[in-house]
Amino acid sequence: MARMSEARFRLPTPKGEVSAAWLPPTAGDDPAAMVVGHGAGAGMDHPFVTGFCGAMADEGIATLRFNFPYLEAGRRTPDTPANAQAAFAAAVEATADRTRGSVFAGGKSYGGRIASMTAATPPPGMPPISGLIFLGYPFHPPGHPEKVRDAHLYGLEVPLLFLEGTKDPFADPAVLASVLERLGSRARLVTFEGAGHSFDRSRKDDPRVNGAALAAHAAAFIRDHT
Repeated sequence: MARMSEARFRLPTPKGEVSAAWLPPTAGDDPAAMVVGHGAGAGMDHPFVTGFCGAMADEGIATLRFNFPYLEAGRRTPDTPANAQAAFAAAVEATADRTRGSVFAGGKSYGGRIASMTAATPPPGMPPISGLIFLGYPFHPPGHPEKVRDAHLYGLEVPLLFLEGTKDPFADPAVLASVLERLGSRARLVTFEGAGHSFDRSRKDDPRVNGAALAAHAAAFIRDHT
């Protein structure tokens, strides 16, 4: 369910317009805003994403969430990386137009990965990203820790926050430790004991609550780097 203060609009991207929503802080000034990309299998209105964004508003941080073009078109297969990054860059520009503060970026799984790829190779004219926040980064396919998706991370110069469940099949502990060691002081890790890829500990978990539980960590990170 959308909050009363949420402004929904159409976001132009190179692959056509997509749905988007801007949620300002519940109260206070506008020190920063975060672009939030959704996971590969669910759109911007998935309860996990809306729970996170609502809690970020309560923390005093604005968010802009949007659908990637493939999902807007009703497809299940994600866009090519180039199309996905172009859409994310458009969301960064729209966010910069709406905030007086710094712009951070990230998202759930796939959305966070595309955020990092966009930050690593930004298109000309894209506003700068002040930091990246990963809500369960997909380091590798489940069961294949040898296929690590990390090469572009090492070229990033902005601070990074990884929020990871200790039972996430996309984040083998040895892989996670190796990547964090190479990233060094740029990266901060917060783990959630017993949590899976969607930060769930049982089938009865409410994804809205799981998403909201991450906001305090993300907001603290943003305040530290604003």
